[in-house]
Amino acid sequence: MVSNLLAVKGQSHMLQNGNNGRILVIKHGALGDIVQAIDGFASLRAGNPLAHIALMTSPGFLSLAKMMPWFDEVIVDPRAGLFNLAAAWRIRRYFRQDWSVIVDMQCSSRTQKYFAHFVRPGTRWIGRASGCSDPLPDFTGVNNRDRMVTSAQMAGGIVQSPDMSWLVTGAAQTDHPTVFTVGKKYAVLIPGCSLAKPQKRWPAERFAAVGNDLVSRGFDVVLVGTADDRDAVNAVLAASPDAIDLCGKTNLAGLARLLGGAAFVIGNDTGPMFLAARTGVPSLMIMGPDTDPTMSAPKGAATSWLQGAPISKISAIAAIDALESLGLKPNA
Repeated sequence: MVSNLLAVKGQSHMLQNGNNGRILVIKHGALGDIVQAIDGFASLRAGNPLAHIALMTSPGFLSLAKMMPWFDEVIVDPRAGLFNLAAAWRIRRYFRQDWSVIVDMQCSSRTQKYFAHFVRPGTRWIGRASGCSDPLPDFTGVNNRDRMVTSAQMAGGIVQSPDMSWLVTGAAQTDHPTVFTVGKKYAVLIPGCSLAKPQKRWPAERFAAVGNDLVSRGFDVVLVGTADDRDAVNAVLAASPDAIDLCGKTNLAGLARLLGGAAFVIGNDTGPMFLAARTGVPSLMIMGPDTDPTMSAPKGAATSWLQGAPISKISAIAAIDALESLGLKPNA
């Protein structure tokens, strides 16, 4: 397996001076990718318990990053254009610090430019930037979670299955203005996803049919999403008027709290589904043909997925059957 092969490599790249190093991890997003990097974050900390570890991420993920137990510092990168000299100078100052190693878990064109223009000569850099000290191996056929774990191993990380209790307990301790007016027994539906990929959206009438079935079994049904998902949520509400509309009313901490208390979560291939899976809640992802489940299926204690080509081939009955396999009791 790739992970076993790279564990040996990681051991040969342990930080100098024991665990008292300084490690910068770059992971800008998106939400699903950050959630899939959690095993890598935990593994990095397990192998470097005394190191100062900082995470550089995007502004939208600050609340989530601050709840994570593995980082001593969270650096917000607004990802301004490199010709925005004031913003570029501020980010450059972080890269010019005395880092033992920089672990690039984003591996984007932006981070490659950071390496080329901002990093002090001789700084260890694990990633894909041309000329970096520790180039990543070929990840063909390797799922996203294992890619992040491998990056951590190359910085001395020890493979770790993280305790995810912080995700719900931390969210519960976070101030959030929304009062969740839902019952003790509720399911969450996530009918939206990237506007750029409409082929990843299961038809609204299918979500509505599942929602109506759950209502008939005594569940409250909650719809969540961002402002970009408003049309999708409205279409579900039109056919499932008993659903509770929380679209655009949660931040990430509040969303984690809501997902963590649900009986079931069902949604498209989108970031909140990965978050739901990691809370341990029974979660069903609906996938279209452009999602590779071997690469991107969510990881959690009770997760499942259905795939259709096109996605509309997946029936509401198939989704309800899948939820029953996750523990939903059949209708009498």
